[in-house]
Amino acid sequence: MTRRIASLGMYDHGPQQAANDRLWREIARILRARGISGVPLDLERSRSLSAVLHAPELLFGQVCGYPLVTDTTLALRVLGTPVYEVPGAQGGVHRSFLVARHDDAATLDTYRDRRAAINGFDSNTGMNLLRATIAPIAAGGRFFASVTETGSHRASIAAIVRGDADIAAIDSVTFAAVQRDGPEATAALRILASTTESATPPFVTARATPIETVAALRVALAQVAEDPGLAETRATLFLTAITSGGTERYAPIRALEIDAVVAGYPELR
Repeated sequence: MTRRIASLGMYDHGPQQAANDRLWREIARILRARGISGVPLDLERSRSLSAVLHAPELLFGQVCGYPLVTDTTLALRVLGTPVYEVPGAQGGVHRSFLVARHDDAATLDTYRDRRAAINGFDSNTGMNLLRATIAPIAAGGRFFASVTETGSHRASIAAIVRGDADIAAIDSVTFAAVQRDGPEATAALRILASTTESATPPFVTARATPIETVAALRVALAQVAEDPGLAETRATLFLTAITSGGTERYAPIRALEIDAVVAGYPELR
């Protein structure tokens, strides 16, 4: 029997790890009680998030909305959309905060020819929403002097604090977690602007997952979203609900890319 994979790697730092473990254990318990086989005991943390999301044995995961609608090599089915309750996120949507050092310039247009940091070129909050914000004020298809890929939002924050970069777009859910768990980092920053909103990263399973397993996963998500015994776990994750729906909620993310192309700013640079 193939052992399936479960991951909650989108928001999995500090106290979030223990909360994710607790959430997954309850989801796994519900799945087993409904007769689903091959349910992993633990969350996968040894592989990259990209490798996990491309694995045909993926039982449960969470994916950024941008690759969901642009990466044709992904074969995923949306199970539901998490609702996070933090500044800049509510009702199943979130946004990014454009941040810079607290003692640096205070307006976005003064960061022309400065250094940007992004978590990844395949990121909605780090790249796509930033590109959509810059597109109307970019000239000649270029705005920044350089764009450096750091690998994570937290690494982008660290690069700004160190002085290795000047500006970044940070997912509002991650920003809230850093503000709670490492307030000295966010205290060194100023928020220059907020991006437009988009749907939060959905919970997904491999497209090949049997339909009865998909149904059981959706039942499990509905139960853990309401279970009073998981209230503290959900609070640690800023999770207040999980709504149903499919990939249609993520079409506006692709539309932002198209709008940037039409504006003459197809690449963040």
